[in-house]
Amino acid sequence: MNRAVKIISLAVGLNLLLATRALAGPPFVTDDPEPVDYQHWEFYVASMHSKLGGDWSGTAPHFELNYGAVPDLQLHLIAPLAYDSPPEGAGHYGLGDVELGAKYRFIQETNGWPQVGIFPLLELPSGSARDNLGNGHAQAFLPLWVQKSWNSWTAYGGGGYGLNSFSGHDNWGFVGAVLQKQVLTNVLIGVEVYHQTAYQTDFPNVGTAFNIGTVIDFSEQHHLLFSVGRALDGPVGFQCYIAYQFTFDNSLWHFWNNGRPNGLH
Repeated sequence: MNRAVKIISLAVGLNLLLATRALAGPPFVTDDPEPVDYQHWEFYVASMHSKLGGDWSGTAPHFELNYGAVPDLQLHLIAPLAYDSPPEGAGHYGLGDVELGAKYRFIQETNGWPQVGIFPLLELPSGSARDNLGNGHAQAFLPLWVQKSWNSWTAYGGGGYGLNSFSGHDNWGFVGAVLQKQVLTNVLIGVEVYHQTAYQTDFPNVGTAFNIGTVIDFSEQHHLLFSVGRALDGPVGFQCYIAYQFTFDNSLWHFWNNGRPNGLH
């Protein structure tokens, strides 16, 4: 009980500090090359929000699923419920753009070398562009990510090129970096700086922005992720991400199938 109180108190203190902003990766915009372990799963219930002028937009919530299909290869899905709340006129809420992807790590980390991977993403135009809930066209993002760890510190980052409707119109670039530290056995904090060159519906910043974030591990399966930030050079006055993450492996399916008492069906 005392340990739980200390963890909750630390989380509250961090959030108050950050308020004065997703998995390496979540809770940050910049991703990493490290895939989910083979036959392991990550499930997120998350929400992200940004303020652009007087307009609020984001997801409430979105659902993310990652699976280690083979060693060094992760399959990825995000299904969002998106919203847009303009300063004038009616707001909108509904399905956003579904995201599919596959992360592949092709260089393992050693003492002298970082790990390196790619994480191509495909955004399907399932959200309404008229209601500002989606892009209106298919998009792809082709990034390269690099990561190196030492002691309790980890640095990762990279960049990529976004293809908007594969037409060359409003294509965009992204570059970002994260530095994070494991401050306690179950608490990680980090800071991110990133730059992107064109507006994106799912994270509408143009220019340079920063986030400060934390990951709190309540157990091996249950985690809380949070980040908050704003643009340094761009129109976004506020952005944040919060998520509950549940991690497990394939043994959970065996338990559900075989772990019930005799006589239960």
